[in-house]
Amino acid sequence: MISHQLPQPSSGPAADRPRAYPSHKKPHTPLRPMWCCRACGHPWPCATARILLKVEYADNETGLSIYLAGLFYEATRDLYQLNPDNGPAPSALFARFVAWGPYRRPR
Repeated sequence: MISHQLPQPSSGPAADRPRAYPSHKKPHTPLRPMWCCRACGHPWPCATARILLKVEYADNETGLSIYLAGLFYEATRDLYQLNPDNGPAPSALFARFVAWGPYRRPR
């Protein structure tokens, strides 16, 4: 099958994590399509979001990896639609979204 005839994958997960802490503060969730933090304005996931995600997914590292990989897909799509000529490098987006997350444990 020719690649341009393949169906497009559906959307990734909703970017609704990490939950706000404390609950009355603005959450460190991404502002799409620019993928900056709603609370501090840094590129998402900001340092605070990373810490909160690690805490929130402490008992589910596989879930965190899947969540981050889905958001990596969504961010890549959004950022390249905003700026198709000078979009971020795929390796930079991978480092930003996925590489800091949980790693496979050695045997």
